[in-house]
Amino acid sequence: MSFSALRRLTRGSLLVSLPLAALLSFAAPARAQTAAFTQSLAASASTDEVIAEWYRTTGYDTLWTGADDAERRAAFLAAIATAKDHGLPVARYDATALTAALRAAETEGDRGRVEVELTRAYLAWARDLTSGALEPKEVDAGILREINRIDPQVLLTRMANGDPEAVLDWLLPKSPAYLQLMKAKLGLEAQIAAGGWGEAVSLSSLEPGDTGPEVVALRDRLIRMGYLAPTAVASYDRTLQAAVTAFQLNHGLTADGTLGAGTVAEINVPPEERLKSVIVAMERERWMHIDRSVKYVWVNLPDFRARIVDGGKTIFETRVVIGKNVPDQRSPEFSDEMEHMVINPSWGVPRSIIVKEYLPLLQQNPNAVGHLQVIDGRGRVVSRGSVDFAAYNARNFPFALRQPPSDGNALGKVKFMFPNPHNIYLHDTPSKSLFDKEVRAYSHGCIRVADPFDLAHELLSWQSDNAEAEFEAALQTGDETMVKLKQHLPVHLVYFTAYPDAKGRITYRRDIYGRDAALFDALSAAGVELAGVQG
Repeated sequence: MSFSALRRLTRGSLLVSLPLAALLSFAAPARAQTAAFTQSLAASASTDEVIAEWYRTTGYDTLWTGADDAERRAAFLAAIATAKDHGLPVARYDATALTAALRAAETEGDRGRVEVELTRAYLAWARDLTSGALEPKEVDAGILREINRIDPQVLLTRMANGDPEAVLDWLLPKSPAYLQLMKAKLGLEAQIAAGGWGEAVSLSSLEPGDTGPEVVALRDRLIRMGYLAPTAVASYDRTLQAAVTAFQLNHGLTADGTLGAGTVAEINVPPEERLKSVIVAMERERWMHIDRSVKYVWVNLPDFRARIVDGGKTIFETRVVIGKNVPDQRSPEFSDEMEHMVINPSWGVPRSIIVKEYLPLLQQNPNAVGHLQVIDGRGRVVSRGSVDFAAYNARNFPFALRQPPSDGNALGKVKFMFPNPHNIYLHDTPSKSLFDKEVRAYSHGCIRVADPFDLAHELLSWQSDNAEAEFEAALQTGDETMVKLKQHLPVHLVYFTAYPDAKGRITYRRDIYGRDAALFDALSAAGVELAGVQG
C-alpha cells in the first residue's frame, strides 16, 4: 500500500498541495544558524531524551524548518492528514495544528519550538502507524502479543537521509488485510453519513414463506447492508433466504437461512458498532508483524476456528473450542512456533486447576477424581492413602496430578505443542459434542480441535510420504510418543471481530471476551473518533 495508493483510497482527504511559501519564510541555511534557534530547540527537546540526543548528535540540524526541508515537510504534513482514515488519534500529530504553528512562527525561537513539535509528531506517527497506538497488555492482560517498536533513532535517520515519500511509504502497514479494513472503514463511514442501515428489525423469528411488514423491514435492511439486490418482493422467498444465509456465514452464525433471535441480534447491530470493530481490527493488524509468505496456523478466537494458511490460501480448517469467558480461563493472544506433537499424551493438570478444582474434592474424598495419578516432586506416583489432603492448602500442596494416556484423557489422543510460558497448546478432546455449538468457549484456556487426526496428518504429510499410516501405528501402541516436526510452523492466536475473508469482504464475529470493546474505549481515550458519529 503506497502513499500514492493511499491518496486514491482516501478520496482526496490528503493535504497534497500545501501553500509551502506561506508556511515559513525563513531564509536561514539548514544548520543551526542562531543562538536563539539552538537554545529554543534544545529547551523544547529537553523533555524527551530521544529527541534531545538526536539534535545534539546532528549539531542541531533541521529536519523540517530549514530552507532545504520543504519537500520533507510537505510530504509529512500530507501523510498525517490521513490519520483519521487509519483510525489513529489525530491530535497526536494534527496536520492542521502543525501547519498553523508553522504559519505563526515569526522568530528563530518560534522556529526552534516548531521544529521539535514536528519531530515529536513524526515519531508518534511512525510509532503508531507501524506498531499501534496502544500498549495492548495495559488494556487487557490476555493480550500477550509482543509489539516490535522501531528504534526512534532509526526513524529519524531514515527521514533525514532518505526520500521523504519513500520513507513514509515504508511506514505504512503492508498486509492486504489492513488495506481491506481501511476500505471497509471508509465504506461504513459513508453509510453512516447516508443514514446507516435503516430501522432495526423488530422480530424474534421469521421463516421462509412468511410475508408482511416484518419481511419488508428485513428485506430493506439487508439491501442497505449489501446482502440483497434492490427488490420489491414482500415475502420470505428463496432470494431473501439466500441473503440471510450469506449474512449468517459472514457473521459466524448457524447458516440455516432462518431468522432466529441470534441472527436478529446480529442483523440489528448498528453500523457504528461495526465501525468500532473495524477500527480495532486495524489497530490489531498494526501489531502483527508476521511473515505471511510461509505456512502458518491462524486461530481466530472469536471465530472458533483454526486454519493453516499457505500463500494467503487456507489449506486446512477445523472448528475449535476456546477458553471460557471467565477470569484466568480466557485464551490469550500471542504468537509462537509449533515444534512437535504428542500422540497418546498424558495430561499434567495445571497448578491452577489442581488447587482451585481438584484439591477441595480430594480433601472431601481422597478417592475423588480417580482417573488422575498423584505425583510427588520426583515424578513418582504416590498412593492416595499415604497423603493427608486435609493438611494442605492451595499454597503448600506439594503434589502434581497427572492423567495417563487413555480413551478418556482430557487431551484426547494427540496434542500439538508450541512451547510457551503460558502453557497453551492445541489438542484433541473426548468432549466432541461441544463442537456442534455455535459459541464454543468451554475450555480452561487451551484450544480443543474438532479434527485432530486430520490436522496431524496434514502436518506429518510435509515430512513423510506415509503420514496417515505412521500416525496410526504410533496411536495403536497406546504409548506416549513425541513426534518432532522437521518444519516448525508459526502459530498465531489472534482475536479479530472484524476481518476480511478470502474475497476481501469483511466478516464479523461476537466480542466474546469484551476485549475489542475495551480496546476501542482505550483508543477513544487516546483521541480516536468515529467519523460522522455524534457522541
